[in-house]
Amino acid sequence: MTGNLVLTGNSIRLEPLSLAHADGLVAASEGDPELYRWSAVPQGRDAVLRYIETALAWRDAGTAVDFATIRIHDGAVLGSTRFFDMERWPWPVGHARHGRSDPDVCEIGYTWLTHAATRTAANTEAKLLMMAHAFQVWQVLRICLHTDARNLRSQAAIQRIGGKFEGVLRAHRLAADLISRDSYRYSIVAAEWPGIKLGLTQRLQRA
Repeated sequence: MTGNLVLTGNSIRLEPLSLAHADGLVAASEGDPELYRWSAVPQGRDAVLRYIETALAWRDAGTAVDFATIRIHDGAVLGSTRFFDMERWPWPVGHARHGRSDPDVCEIGYTWLTHAATRTAANTEAKLLMMAHAFQVWQVLRICLHTDARNLRSQAAIQRIGGKFEGVLRAHRLAADLISRDSYRYSIVAAEWPGIKLGLTQRLQRA
């Protein structure tokens, strides 16, 4: 069941987001507000509770799988991430993919980390865990990633993990500063995954 999915690496664990993570997320999102200038990161307990409740509603609807990012050695909550916009295509009877319950394509996003975990291996390992599950277990055909056109740090991070730039979606989503943002769209397709997996694994080994 996707709602019970736990992905475990060497330094972090992605476990199903729940209300039990509220205090940890409140603490994780405190600090330099400039870090979250372009990202929809909940600030304060009320915002965190709404964030979790929305994520759980999407999970119940079958359109998202959300996680708390946990540091293994001490159990600290570092942030959150999720699969969402999970599409299941109407494959015809007789096709090898007919009758699948797993998604055919999805997006990875709503990813944020506490200030102390930025520029560490946490994001790389989280993306490796999530993409490995999506491509190797769900056998998705494509993973999308979007970021605010102004968010240069996020764009560089997506490019480092192998995302291929596809273009700009104008007035695509509500931005963190409450305007209609332009989004940079990136994707990774199944044929690219073996090479990207190797690159991410080597980066983690060097780290």
